[in-house]
Amino acid sequence: MTDQAVDPGGVRLSERGAAERQFLGRTRELKELRADIERAGLDTLSGKKPPRARVLLIAGRPGSGRTALAEELVRQVADRYDDGVLRARLSEPDGTPVPTERTARELLAALDRPTPAGAAADELSEALRTALADRRTLILLDDAADAEQVDALLPDSPDCLVVAVSDGPLTGISDVRPCTLGGLDTKSAIELLTAYTGSVRITVDPRAAEGLVEECQGQPAALELAGGWLAARPKAAVADLAKQLRADGQEGTPLGRVFRLSYASLPSTAARILRLLSLAPGGLVDPHTASALAGCSVGGARTTLDDFVALGLLRSVDSPLPEYEVPGCLHPLLKTLAETQERPAELQLARARMLERTVRLLQSSRAITETDSAEAREKLQGMPRSLRFSHPRAAEDWLRQRRPALLAAARAAVADGELDTLARRLMSQLVRTMVAHFGMQAAAPDLYGIHGLVLDVAERRKLPREAAAALLNLGDLDAQTGRTADALVRYRAALDAGREANDPYATGRAMESVGGAHLELGDYDRAADWFGRALAQRLARDERAEAARLYGRIAAAHTYAGRYGEALRNWRSAAAGHRKNGDVAAQARALSETARVQEYAGRPEESLRTCHEALDLARRADDVRLQAALQLRLADTMDRLGDPAAARLHRGAAERLLGEEPDLPEEIDETKQGADACEIRSTPAED
Repeated sequence: MTDQAVDPGGVRLSERGAAERQFLGRTRELKELRADIERAGLDTLSGKKPPRARVLLIAGRPGSGRTALAEELVRQVADRYDDGVLRARLSEPDGTPVPTERTARELLAALDRPTPAGAAADELSEALRTALADRRTLILLDDAADAEQVDALLPDSPDCLVVAVSDGPLTGISDVRPCTLGGLDTKSAIELLTAYTGSVRITVDPRAAEGLVEECQGQPAALELAGGWLAARPKAAVADLAKQLRADGQEGTPLGRVFRLSYASLPSTAARILRLLSLAPGGLVDPHTASALAGCSVGGARTTLDDFVALGLLRSVDSPLPEYEVPGCLHPLLKTLAETQERPAELQLARARMLERTVRLLQSSRAITETDSAEAREKLQGMPRSLRFSHPRAAEDWLRQRRPALLAAARAAVADGELDTLARRLMSQLVRTMVAHFGMQAAAPDLYGIHGLVLDVAERRKLPREAAAALLNLGDLDAQTGRTADALVRYRAALDAGREANDPYATGRAMESVGGAHLELGDYDRAADWFGRALAQRLARDERAEAARLYGRIAAAHTYAGRYGEALRNWRSAAAGHRKNGDVAAQARALSETARVQEYAGRPEESLRTCHEALDLARRADDVRLQAALQLRLADTMDRLGDPAAARLHRGAAERLLGEEPDLPEEIDETKQGADACEIRSTPAED
């Protein structure tokens, strides 16, 4: 056993309790479901082609084995669906419906389709239908709360099949025949018990085994707990357990009565860990989560979690890293125990410990990617060994596997409302770590949701500076995905928040971003005006490098508007500013743009002189691509001046500079610096 955050050897769970169990019973239900796949629907009977995928519904109470039946059906028919199987859970462990936007995004990601950051639920649902239009795919939608959730995800392709799992009927979806589950038949129920207890105790007292099945009403979850209880007590007879359940009376469900018995037999430390697992984000637990919740060692927590699996109280997740899932049918029982047996202050402390541990793991995961930073190395060495990762790939694997739980932790922390400081730190580290491992573009959809949560906290706590940062980040993501009008609204709100916070960075950044949005929308007058406001602020603060850059943005707006005189004045100001700042490369690019505008204005001789000046600076800056672009511009100018021989020389020089590099841009254009001119800031919270 290792206490490292990542166990390179993988997971080896206790073999007690049959970690991998064979599916038992439900023969009749499986036969009916498979027949339903083939049966003619109402559209087919009327002579029409089915417009949408067939939906099979498996209805039953939590703990009835409905998900296991759905998985077995999927296993049996998966080979008919050449494009594979998609899975999604439509409810949180506490029963809260998962937003359609989140589910559609996850399904699109599983199909390797783009999921634009901030896209609305309708847009993503339509993208999902488009992605599935020419596919033959099997989709399992577990824990559906209502018909609307399922309907929003239904493919329009009749070649797809949807298997939905729910408590009851999905009223509103046509041509759905539910398969309603009761208990297992006696033979299958006894086989399930035998998988835990072995055959001897069942064989010596078959009547007691049948009585136990009757007490559990054949409910698989209750039988698993009963089997786990017996497996932990090799000397106990099946009749002993049945007798205790009868003595408990008929209060509550069979699952509740078996659970009470199983829980009461746990040592006090294990019982406390179990009930605190109701706080695990998304119902997903790893040894660090359990360790932080209970305040015990990581190794001790992992041993206890393995024991819970053997008792049927947890399920192990099939993954290379140790991770477990709280069964949905047990979550309400654990939550009730936590609320009745723990003081509110203790529950809040457990949540705080869990969030703090998560923050530190994220810090460690990010720090190991910063091997060139002495400060990061020192911080990493100062962390306990249990929080360190052996190498960057291990950290990325942990982040990728724990991503659903990490995002759930952020949502839960914000919803709690009492741990906002920790929530802010968690979201700040989550943003930075995702960018470090996945890159900005790949992480953007998750970042959009995180920045939205940051905004919620900032508005609740009246933190205008953080609200401005979140709004700028959201606006940038909107702009990058083509929702410029939405971005403009975000940027204006960020400007108001920045002014309220008296934050010059936020206000200047917001004014420039407003200008960039207007530029993208083709409103060049407003763009130049807002860039000018941002420039005035930069000049007042003597921020010379930013001022020089903004002169270029103003010039760009005038260029697009055809006001070449104003454009040339501002490009010259930009070049002069870069020269004073000693930024040779930026000065060369500004002169390159000046030459381009001179060409537009019908002044080719001036453009030629400016191009040569820019080329000399580009050589000093060792900017090969700019040199090549300028050589091509010189070639074009020479063609227009009637000197094809000189034009060939310049084109040859460009080819020598870049060899066979494809897609060389004719221009090095600074004019389209939009919201991406500044990096997306992480939430301004404590690191």
